[in-house]
Amino acid sequence: MIEKFLELIGISNYLLGIRDRQRICTALAKGAEMMQARKIDLALPGTWEFSGFSQNGEDGILDVLRQQLLKTNRYFIEIGTSDGIQNNSAWLVVAEQYSGIMIEGNPKLAQRARQRVINHSIGAECYNMFVTRENIAELKSLAFHHDPDVLSLDIDGNDYYIAQALLDSGFRPKVFVVEYNSVFGPDRCMTIEYKSNFAFKQAHPTQLYYGVSIAGWRKLFERHGYHFVTVDRNGVNGFFVDPATFDISFLNKVKALPFAENRYQYTKFRKSSEAQFSLIADQKFVAL
Repeated sequence: MIEKFLELIGISNYLLGIRDRQRICTALAKGAEMMQARKIDLALPGTWEFSGFSQNGEDGILDVLRQQLLKTNRYFIEIGTSDGIQNNSAWLVVAEQYSGIMIEGNPKLAQRARQRVINHSIGAECYNMFVTRENIAELKSLAFHHDPDVLSLDIDGNDYYIAQALLDSGFRPKVFVVEYNSVFGPDRCMTIEYKSNFAFKQAHPTQLYYGVSIAGWRKLFERHGYHFVTVDRNGVNGFFVDPATFDISFLNKVKALPFAENRYQYTKFRKSSEAQFSLIADQKFVAL
């Protein structure tokens, strides 16, 4: 079935390398199996999760949230899409045939995304663009819809400032997925200093100095009238929704997971978020 699906959307051995074809087939098969194995409780976001192309259950959380939308345009925007295969929008493009735009700052990764996924989809595009506060207007001109069903932001750096600029410029996604940095813990309301050319791999030897706290995200989104839904169980993403596009009874029943330690960072450092924060405590932060 998966082989036939790939043929239908134009992905063939001629167009894709065998390794890429295997990655896509594996992602589709894994996602389909995990999707069917779920026992969804609409009140418990942990039961929604599955990962086909995503890393932390995002495909499943977005699947449930999209099903609950009162209106839809089947459009997405993802900023920070890597190679096009391992991200939060590939499932929407390949499995759901969504339209939308992938944005990736690394030119090599953007080119891979075009070759692997975008060139063989209907209505999806990929742009090589390093998004800053200063070029949000350019990004806005690329998007067909400023109220996409899903907007995902994961750039390991100036995430807070970019989300703020997007919302201030008139973007109003129905579901807004953002990466948070658990190193700040559940209560600190803070982010890093803004630098237009920020690169987290060079910012600090630990690579822990990046992004924004979940409390910082909640303050920003609440100011813009968004409703906090949950974080994923691996402690990487926060999910916020425009309540005008959902049945309020659904939102009120959801028992949010308010915070989780980043599993990857905990495994790497073998320390809690509080102990991890001590490693970067001498850096410059902005209170929100």
